[in-house]
Amino acid sequence: MHDIRAIRENPAAFDEGLRRRGLPPASPEILALDADRRARINAAETATADQNRASKDVGAAKARGDDAEFERLRALVADKKAEIARLTAEADAQDAALRDMLMRIPNLPLAEVPDGKDEDDNVELRRWGTPRAFDFKPLEHFEIPGVKPGMDFETAAKLSGARFVVLRGAVIRVHRALAQMMLDTHITDHGLTETWTPVLVKEEAMYGTNQLPKFAEDSYQTTNGWWLVPTSEVTLTNTVAGDILDEAQLPIRMTAHTQCFRSEAGSAGKDTTGMLRQHQFEKVEMVSITTPDTSLAEHDRMTRCAEAILEKLGLPYRTIVLCTGDMGFGAQKTHDLEVWLPGQNRYREISSVSVCGDFQARRMNARFRPAGGGKPDFVHTLNGSGLAVGRCLIAVLENGQQADGSVDLPAALHPYLGGKTRIAPDGALI
Repeated sequence: MHDIRAIRENPAAFDEGLRRRGLPPASPEILALDADRRARINAAETATADQNRASKDVGAAKARGDDAEFERLRALVADKKAEIARLTAEADAQDAALRDMLMRIPNLPLAEVPDGKDEDDNVELRRWGTPRAFDFKPLEHFEIPGVKPGMDFETAAKLSGARFVVLRGAVIRVHRALAQMMLDTHITDHGLTETWTPVLVKEEAMYGTNQLPKFAEDSYQTTNGWWLVPTSEVTLTNTVAGDILDEAQLPIRMTAHTQCFRSEAGSAGKDTTGMLRQHQFEKVEMVSITTPDTSLAEHDRMTRCAEAILEKLGLPYRTIVLCTGDMGFGAQKTHDLEVWLPGQNRYREISSVSVCGDFQARRMNARFRPAGGGKPDFVHTLNGSGLAVGRCLIAVLENGQQADGSVDLPAALHPYLGGKTRIAPDGALI
């Protein structure tokens, strides 16, 4: 959420940030509502002072037997009380309207983020690995003979509809091994604290990480009001909601492996085959809570944590910085990792790592006490995929496929598979 004081102080800078995102100016409407709200607050304070003075004079008028003045003052007190209630209610309604307005406006991009309209304007930072040269036409993951027995979309459709999959046998073992390897790497090599969190959360948690109010249609809500998490960013970030931390506690670095749920409301017609875009999937998430002056360095560190997983698996990838027009709602700056998929002959997103500044912290009221003293300040929050497990499975299968329909698996997974190294053409793990 945005700081109304910053908008008051520099509305032009605020509108310029929105312009870079391709949005119209918003400061005039925001400041008009804010001014009206503050005017009502001031009027309520004036009316309260008038009421207090009249209340004191009521007793004096009664004591000297001035019945006419007594009745006039008593009526004035009642009028002021009613005026205060009305003004307070109006100010509260405007405060709620202002908060809702500010919650629906995306975060402003950092100056270093490249300007652009969409994904075509993203800027590549680096590449790692060389896509394998195949002596046959590589297949998409769901077409590979050795994969087909373990990847069942027909049964999933019978159970749940489109954009679901049932995994069996060797394929689900590789999927599980990937998640375990990611967690172990982040815990042992990267110093993240493993955390297990619920997948059902209260509404305020979804507000805290900006899924609500603007993107309700992208998530699932249960009949009793809980929301299914689109990612454990929601739960991990909200662990500090309402807290005032000591600076010595920061940074807090967490990771979690959870089921994730997304309606994919805006993806009609996109990636309708295979398991690239599912309503239910698994992800190993990374979340960091930092001070404002360390968040950008933390963003680079988290990006390297995600890159390290792909390098460990020997999967070619590229790292890009998203332009202003392609960046997510809550982000100030985002690095995307795109893994090479031979079956599609293109790079596809497998991780987004974003720094959000104090945008989420303001929504959650998450602060810290500076070590040198002074009033509490808002923390900075960061989140990133480390990685999306299903998409990583796709990359492993497609990059490891062989002409006979088998799949050679990365060496990093062998210890998690009991020493097995391949998926045979018939789907057996060998």
